Amino acid sequence: MATAKPARKRGSEVKEHLFIWEGKSKEGRATRGEIRAASQTAAQAMLRRQGVLVTKIGKQRFKSGSKITDKDITLFTRQLATMMKAGVPLLQAFDIVGKGHSNPSVGKLLLDIKGDVETGSSLSQAFRKYPLYFDALFCNLVAAGEQAGILETLLDRLATYKEKMQALKSKIKSALFYPMSILIMAFVITAVIMIFVIPAFKEVFKSFGADLPTPTVIVIAMSDFFVEYWWLIFGSIGGAIYAIKEAYKRSEAMQIALDRFALKAPIFGDVIRKATVARWTRTLATMFAAGVPLVEALDSVGGAAGNYVYKMATKDIQNEVSTGSNLTSAMQNSKLFDNMVLQMVAIGEESGALDGMLEKVAGFLEAEVDDAVEALASLMEPMIMAVLGVLIGGLVIALYLPIFKLGSVVG
Repeated sequence: MATAKPARKRGSEVKEHLFIWEGKSKEGRATRGEIRAASQTAAQAMLRRQGVLVTKIGKQRFKSGSKITDKDITLFTRQLATMMKAGVPLLQAFDIVGKGHSNPSVGKLLLDIKGDVETGSSLSQAFRKYPLYFDALFCNLVAAGEQAGILETLLDRLATYKEKMQALKSKIKSALFYPMSILIMAFVITAVIMIFVIPAFKEVFKSFGADLPTPTVIVIAMSDFFVEYWWLIFGSIGGAIYAIKEAYKRSEAMQIALDRFALKAPIFGDVIRKATVARWTRTLATMFAAGVPLVEALDSVGGAAGNYVYKMATKDIQNEVSTGSNLTSAMQNSKLFDNMVLQMVAIGEESGALDGMLEKVAGFLEAEVDDAVEALASLMEPMIMAVLGVLIGGLVIALYLPIFKLGSVVG
């Protein structure tokens, strides 16, 4: 009586490794290559069945590389798109990019994906196994390209999209980096003055035997607090930053609150809002142009916007569109898009060129972000210099007031 083999439990799949081998073929010619197998013994057995006499075999070792960044994935996407458009077969393209990448972590990831494709997985299925690096938008576009037989075209579009998003993120970071770095340096310099410089002046002032001016007394009191509780000040600042980051990751209410504040923040709020809408419209344009239905495309758009307020609003827009509303009306009901965006989307819907209009909106907003970042840089520099001048200058004046007072008495 035949018995059925016990089904393999989910999650118990044997992990395969990449082995490098050298040997001789049936004809006696020296040959070498690589093979994926669960173990070295299994690899040798597979090679024997192929008629290869193995003389040397070993598991491929990867150097420990740095963390895989979005920039690495963007570069890989562009390289893969370029090679596929040039006619390089998919597996060979993975091999070239994986072995030639400067980051060993990326090389290992790409060779693992190549192994999944070799064993029968589609490219989109292989990417979906690594959601930390390939989001739903990436996988959906690759799946659409595979189904339509235009994978190289959609990879090129995806690479362009990721390059645009990378450039936009860099501009926002550069706009925020300069003032933040200056403020951090100002705090460090102030702390050094409070902890090391003012106590030395305090000893000199004691020898005066006279009452000190009020600003000097206040500064000395602040210095005493810094000297006694410096560990509490630095610990509180570090703890507050860590607590906010963790709360943002874990708490939906905190995400909504901080993202709402970012959109309404003075000076930077308008830039962040325009950058968010630019990401939203470019993502939707890319998905729609790839042939993804509008309702399905909106699934990926909310998360790609990078702001929780727009993510939640996109769900409402998706629900309205799925019940028969047009995109313009649904966007208007969210009250998050200005008239220019709504009018362009309406024209796109009426003319049947929605993806083109969304691309134009994204390009226009990205140009506005560029101009705003340049204007902010030129505006923030004198403002920061003025703040630093008042802060550091005020401390210096407070320290020298007793000396000036002593000079006038002696005079």
